[in-house]
Amino acid sequence: MKHSDKLTFETDADGLLFAPQMRERIGASVVSAPDAAAFEAIGALRWAAKELHLGMDRMAETHGLSEGRLQLLMRLRHHPDGVAMGELAGVLNVSPRNVTGLIDLLERDGLVERVPDPSDRRSVLARLSPEGRSRVDMLWQGIRGRQLPLTVGFAREELAQLRHLCLRLVMNMKKSPEEVADR
Repeated sequence: MKHSDKLTFETDADGLLFAPQMRERIGASVVSAPDAAAFEAIGALRWAAKELHLGMDRMAETHGLSEGRLQLLMRLRHHPDGVAMGELAGVLNVSPRNVTGLIDLLERDGLVERVPDPSDRRSVLARLSPEGRSRVDMLWQGIRGRQLPLTVGFAREELAQLRHLCLRLVMNMKKSPEEVADR
């Protein structure tokens, strides 16, 4: 039985979901209630992120791709003229060397092609090949079919709040430890 299969959900006095097992583990190691609430929220976010990652990884595997290659293809989908390799590394938050390896594999499979950058002769762009574009369009339908049901039952305001809270976390992650400590 997987770890995630063992967790159950209950509703607290405010009508909000929580996992008693997670709350118990956190409560045993954290002294203050505000810290416990923070650790519980981050734990829930980590769990959700892990499940999202696993779902995307499994979906990518069914199409003979790694999640990294799938993410790269999805980025290229929005740039029909191509994207500089360094820029791809930045948006995917990986090293340029990693992007080069991913592009090599995708190029070998006929999904991506390297083209000269018309604005900089020293630079090379990566873009989807016609076969890659066709494959990505098909993959996009599968991704939409997997991700949209995750939001069933959420009100529009809840989705906006979820987005807002996630982006606030990202903003805090980008701050220095001193800036975060000054909360």
